[in-house]
Amino acid sequence: MPATDARIAAVDTYDIRFPTSRELDGSDAMNPDPDYSAAYVVLRADEPGEPEGHGFAFTIGRGNDVQVAAIHTLRHHVLGRSVADLCADPGTLYRDLTSDSQLRWLGPEKGVMHMAIGAVVNAVWDLAARRAGRPLWRLLADAEPEWLTAQIDFRYLTDALTPDEALDLLRRGRKGAAERTEHLLTTGYPAYTTSPGWLGYDDAKLARLAAGAVADGFRQIKLKVGADLDDDVRRCRVARAAVGPDVRLALDANQRWDVPEAIRWTNALAGFDPYWIEEPTSPDDVLGHAAVRRAVAPVKVATGEHAHNRVVFKQLLQAGAVDIVQLDAARVGGVNENLAILLLAAKYGVPVCPHAGGVGLCELVQHLAMFDYVALSGTTEDRVVEYVDHLHDHFLDPVVIRAGHYAAPTAPGFSAALRPESIARYTYPGGAFWAADAERTEGRTA
Repeated sequence: MPATDARIAAVDTYDIRFPTSRELDGSDAMNPDPDYSAAYVVLRADEPGEPEGHGFAFTIGRGNDVQVAAIHTLRHHVLGRSVADLCADPGTLYRDLTSDSQLRWLGPEKGVMHMAIGAVVNAVWDLAARRAGRPLWRLLADAEPEWLTAQIDFRYLTDALTPDEALDLLRRGRKGAAERTEHLLTTGYPAYTTSPGWLGYDDAKLARLAAGAVADGFRQIKLKVGADLDDDVRRCRVARAAVGPDVRLALDANQRWDVPEAIRWTNALAGFDPYWIEEPTSPDDVLGHAAVRRAVAPVKVATGEHAHNRVVFKQLLQAGAVDIVQLDAARVGGVNENLAILLLAAKYGVPVCPHAGGVGLCELVQHLAMFDYVALSGTTEDRVVEYVDHLHDHFLDPVVIRAGHYAAPTAPGFSAALRPESIARYTYPGGAFWAADAERTEGRTA
């Protein structure tokens, strides 16, 4: 049994980087050479037998050290806290972190500092779920609506969502939850895959991976677009021929375009029946997204993976600027803020199709989507979670995909823990892989 008087004695941080740029995995119009990385944090208690809490912020290489440093600056908020109290009420820490008067000057609630807060808050939720002996999605789905509502900071939201409205949504969401849990455990949650569509892949690889995805049970794939229109027309033709007319084809511009260009480019690709255009312009441009949505319908507009916080999601929904909400488990302030975003989407009746694919993002966000299905929205209609088929082997509880669906996690926690051997090998710059890589580079330039 975990100790009731245990306290957090260590907040350890790691700069973990994987050399994905070598094969152009993850390449898109804005990020041609990403090295998928994790600014990783582990919470450790002072009592034997207490589980650890794991969390991280996702980056794509250079600057990961800055993200690690931001997480490190939050240590004083966590060290010495009662483990039992943290797990009983993660919202207290969330509010302390987002209300730190000096840290707020660096945001407030956006950018590197807010992502650091999300990493620490997610680590607390991982710890809470491990102590409870349940996967996070079940911890959330089984929680009392009153407790979940108390976890949310409604500051800046009450013109769109009040605490009473949130509580009502959560109470109604519990109806039929037991049956949906059984369905989830049997069938899983629908996924779509981006693995065929990286911008750096040639046409033959695109066609092979797209056809393979359909054979594996995926009913939606996604292509990166936005670098060259003629190339995008050709690649969409290749992809549509590979998957046929009945599989959804989503497009992702990764913020590449101005609003008029987004409209022109999306309409030029409309003949390939794209289901959505993702991040067609700046993630901060709420009115721009609304203009694009009006001009490219019936193609849907999806965005959110780079939205700074719950306020941006509120405005996207209020402005009718988005058809698909794409929350990210590691971009905003952790589980607490993502609960607010899920509730906002439920209030406005907009489907949530979470962003994933980076280091551990699939592992994390599956829990949020499954909670939403079981205990909030009650449906998977027009809802899919992104899946990318690399880097999962570095996690102790990796995602499992069966017939195009995420299998529901059963291990306690948030599925966030990296394997010790992966930490040792890929810590930058002194891990075994990067040290050997530096030696090879020096040898070539000597």
